[in-house]
Amino acid sequence: MATTTAADGTTLAYDDLAPAGDADGPAVVLVHGITENRRGWDPIVDRLGDSHRIVRLDLRGHGESGMADRYDLEAMTGDVVAVCTATGLERPHLVGHSLGGVLVSAAGAAMPVTSVVNVDQPLKLEEFGDQVRAFEPQLRDPDTFPVVMGAIFEQMAGMLAGTDEFARITESRRPVQEVVLGVWDLLMTSPPEEVAASVDAALAAYASVDVPYLSLFGIDPGDGYDGWLASKIDGAVTEIWADHGHYPHLVDPDRFVERLEGFWSS
Repeated sequence: MATTTAADGTTLAYDDLAPAGDADGPAVVLVHGITENRRGWDPIVDRLGDSHRIVRLDLRGHGESGMADRYDLEAMTGDVVAVCTATGLERPHLVGHSLGGVLVSAAGAAMPVTSVVNVDQPLKLEEFGDQVRAFEPQLRDPDTFPVVMGAIFEQMAGMLAGTDEFARITESRRPVQEVVLGVWDLLMTSPPEEVAASVDAALAAYASVDVPYLSLFGIDPGDGYDGWLASKIDGAVTEIWADHGHYPHLVDPDRFVERLEGFWSS
């Protein structure tokens, strides 16, 4: 493990894993989801580590990284950029799951990258905000917060539920109320049009750059999502692995790595 600091001084923990072989292609940056940490990517690292340089980080308030005053989109996207800068990466592949999918999408518009892969995170956040607001009273109550967070992830687990891998992820999860409320503050306190405007602003730079973008879902994001995404990111590909739940990359890591390598090579 190594550390660097974000623009606001927050300590960020990360791994910079050199390939076992002679790979000299672009590095891969892996960004985890909310309440999780960089070790969630272990099965993917095991499969990519022989051929790729892999950098994986703990976002602020997660894993071994420090707590912070801010957990908004701008600050956390800055975490990704800060680690890429600290490791000297030039045009890496970005891969993010859940919250990480939002962050790599924003980072791909903010820095030079070779590609972006978003795993099971719709970017129409105003719709996700409706779901979050439905649980807002329980999320703000310290007594019910951990129960609600556990129920949310259990409901989304899909095919991963009941497996050793889901137990591993569940045991490593760190649901810190301050962090979760900070991440979801925009969704809970802003009207849908402001949430949509924030997403548009984060993705605006894609209009002037050509970045291959894959959005891979285990939970169907709904009719019309592929067209909506393509209107924001030209050429974006939306792919659904039916019934795989929120963790398609962990349900079938071999298929996931094969898909990554196929996407990168194309």
